[in-house]
Amino acid sequence: MALPPDHPSVSPPKVGVLLVNLGTPDGYDTSSMRRYLKQFLSDPRVIEAPAWLWQPILHGIILNTRPRKSGEAYEKIWRKETDESPLRFYTREQTEAVAARFPEEELTIDWAMRYGSPSIPDRLQALQDRGCQKLVVLPLYPQYSAATTASVVDETMRYLMSKRWQPALRTLDTFHDDPDYIEALAASVRSHLDGKPGPEKILCSFHGLPRENLDKGDPYHCFCQKTGRLLAEALGMGPDRFQVVFQSRFGPKEWLQPYADKTVETLAQDGVRSIAMISPGFVADCVETLEELSIGLRETFLEHGGESFDYIPCLNATEPMIDLLEKLIRRELSGWVAETGGDIERHVRMA
Repeated sequence: MALPPDHPSVSPPKVGVLLVNLGTPDGYDTSSMRRYLKQFLSDPRVIEAPAWLWQPILHGIILNTRPRKSGEAYEKIWRKETDESPLRFYTREQTEAVAARFPEEELTIDWAMRYGSPSIPDRLQALQDRGCQKLVVLPLYPQYSAATTASVVDETMRYLMSKRWQPALRTLDTFHDDPDYIEALAASVRSHLDGKPGPEKILCSFHGLPRENLDKGDPYHCFCQKTGRLLAEALGMGPDRFQVVFQSRFGPKEWLQPYADKTVETLAQDGVRSIAMISPGFVADCVETLEELSIGLRETFLEHGGESFDYIPCLNATEPMIDLLEKLIRRELSGWVAETGGDIERHVRMA
């Protein structure tokens, strides 16, 4: 049917995919760090405290003291050649690599950060501007938590609330026990340690959460434990050589235990001379892995009598990681696109 002469142009419908990671400051200067931390620590999914109690502490104390310290940590791992954080660099690399596996005229793949830039609303709008009427949002957190995955969905929904014509939406919740994810982790451990003396202990470190989150029903702790158990099984290791720990605790509350820093210190004091650490809660290296683990906990281990500390990098933009992303995307596209000779083809076209 012919359109009337005054009908606005209509772009062919597309499907958009948005990969979302936690976030990154634009720089490690105090101003950039304060802006980033203000957004991050103002999220009620991250800090579950009444605003009347938390906001005075945030603005009166934390944002006047923490930006400088956090900036020093970021400066140690900042990618000077591209003037960006490792998390931004690897997330962009992951997106470009997986996008190359799909025909651009049918599928548009982009990336965003929950905190900082590029923001979720900006990139969702960009996908819609390119004709995407169906959207898949993939939070890049293997283990679901309300503080991470749910916060991404919250921000996505806030964007949709501003739209009169909303796109169809799908979100990914978790892939903590996906066989390809576990095998990719196991392969990375084997490859990194190949040709080296085997460590006496491998610590599998996840970002911590307040213990009360678990008590309220957050499944994160259980998902971390399952990832750790499956990875240990894939490596053929028992509890004598493989242990799950939790890092990055903040504030006076009890957090998920055992604590990574205390465990590293105790192992060294007890005579363990070599350990390796992997952090499967992150799909891309960031300040929590490169500064807190690879630098900070290395120093702790050596200062207390340890001799060999090995940090195993995140999957980053390695081929197994891109294979996993492609698989997850294709699974979430089921019914929206059809496999045809290894490519994809739309099922539904605009009349």
